Amino acid sequence: MKNQIVFLFSMILFSCQTQPTKTVEKFEVNRGTNVAHWLSQSRARGEDRENFLVKSDIEAIAEMGFDHVRLPIDEEQMWDENGNRYNDAFQIMTNCIDWCAESNLRVIVDLHILRSHHFNAEEKPLWTDLAEQEKFYDLWRDLSKALIKYPNSLLAYELMNEAVADDPELWNNLVANAFSAIRKIEPERTIVIGSNKWQQVGTFDELKVPENDPNILLSFHFYEPFLLTHFNASWTSLKGYTGPVHYPGTILTQTEFDQLPEEMKSAAQNWIDREFDKHWILEQWEKPLRKAKELNLPLYCGEFGIIVGPPEEDFLNWYQDIIDLFEETGIAYANWNYKSGSFGLIDSDGTRKEKLIQIVSGK
Repeated sequence: MKNQIVFLFSMILFSCQTQPTKTVEKFEVNRGTNVAHWLSQSRARGEDRENFLVKSDIEAIAEMGFDHVRLPIDEEQMWDENGNRYNDAFQIMTNCIDWCAESNLRVIVDLHILRSHHFNAEEKPLWTDLAEQEKFYDLWRDLSKALIKYPNSLLAYELMNEAVADDPELWNNLVANAFSAIRKIEPERTIVIGSNKWQQVGTFDELKVPENDPNILLSFHFYEPFLLTHFNASWTSLKGYTGPVHYPGTILTQTEFDQLPEEMKSAAQNWIDREFDKHWILEQWEKPLRKAKELNLPLYCGEFGIIVGPPEEDFLNWYQDIIDLFEETGIAYANWNYKSGSFGLIDSDGTRKEKLIQIVSGK
């Protein structure tokens, strides 16, 4: 009897020792690109929307050397005004995630624009209307129900793109409440949290990050110097500016400014004799780098890029400096964006910008 008990105890001990240890699924990214103007910032619907980005595009992104995509989605594309899903849009979203899984790409689903909040709108009811805030939390509850089936190692959630609140505490409170709503459903999903005022680096010290949660990815966007990155951009104060712009070094000399047509001078007057280079860029990142170090959390630049228009040499010099700095500082990134006629790695007609792809993909 004694021998039987010893044998039984030995078998139980052996069984406990040989049970596989549960591995925690971590969401990790390094290099990526935004798949924009598809489920966000686009009026295309039906077949036009479905065909804008297809499985072969995702395969091409993987072939370029990227390890993830950031997938912007807009409320008005995904839900009607009563919060009911548009099933066709949800199918496009899940198709994309499935394609990414097949190509070994991770995905960040980014709730990009709300009916109550557009980053460039003058009025943003999200900050003043409690019903709109609760609706925002409900959107995330619904997204979580649709996406909870995907492993944490494959998929992450970005709470909202480029919050613009006059009072940073309005954004901090919204973050805390939305974070709590998701955590009640998914305790370990990685959640991406950005800074206030267009996710800019300068407001990072004002961001309050939920405590004691390792599954957070801190995010900023970077489009500086603006005269270069948004050269002649139609939606900005630089619309119509087609004068000189340089990088690195003096972006616009006094002599060059004096020779500009009068209608361009107002847009360019704040850029005269200003110096920009790799060292200047790194200095701008000081606040997010410090916060990420203090909280022991990873840091992510979810958007950066230059619009088509500046001289190619200056254009590529800036991209090379940015990518070099990401590598040197350990910041993960996704450029804006994969396919478009203005910021894309490939043009709307499918033409690849090989020099840019080589730099941004790190090949």
